[in-house]
Amino acid sequence: MPPASDDPDRSRRFREAALPLLDDVYTLARYLLRDAEDAEDAVQECYLRAFRHFDGFRGPDIKPWLFAILRNVCNAEYARRATRPVAIEDTPEAAEQVPLWREGEASPEAEVLRGRDATAIRKLIEALAEPFREAFVLREINNLSYRDIADAVGAPLGTVMSRLARARAMLRAAWTAEEEQPR
Repeated sequence: MPPASDDPDRSRRFREAALPLLDDVYTLARYLLRDAEDAEDAVQECYLRAFRHFDGFRGPDIKPWLFAILRNVCNAEYARRATRPVAIEDTPEAAEQVPLWREGEASPEAEVLRGRDATAIRKLIEALAEPFREAFVLREINNLSYRDIADAVGAPLGTVMSRLARARAMLRAAWTAEEEQPR
């Protein structure tokens, strides 16, 4: 009997279940780590761990399971970062990066407005404290149910609901303040 990692059927099942979610996993990693290269590394580590433990996966939906693994990887990265000095940079290329969820543009004017709004929204989301940002991204960008978010982050359902309500309120207040500033 070949080792589990050499089983072609297992590999095929993993690819079919996990690879369609790659953009969603990367999006969450990008919001959690706030760095494209770190996010790519975290996603790669997440998928390696998921593949290694794929035989232990039991459930109808793999998305919350992958997000839970990614969260553990990102938390390990936070711990690693805490042991070294961190320089905070606001890189122009990060601000100009096209979000994965962006729709096609209807006109040049709409493209300018949508780009400005997308950049502003991305910055507002990134400014949220980690538990609120995480819950918001899992719900609003990755469309996870409240129950799936609770399972992925290891928090009670009520805590998830509270975090989402607070994140939405904080974003609404920040957006309103942003709109009131002269351009």
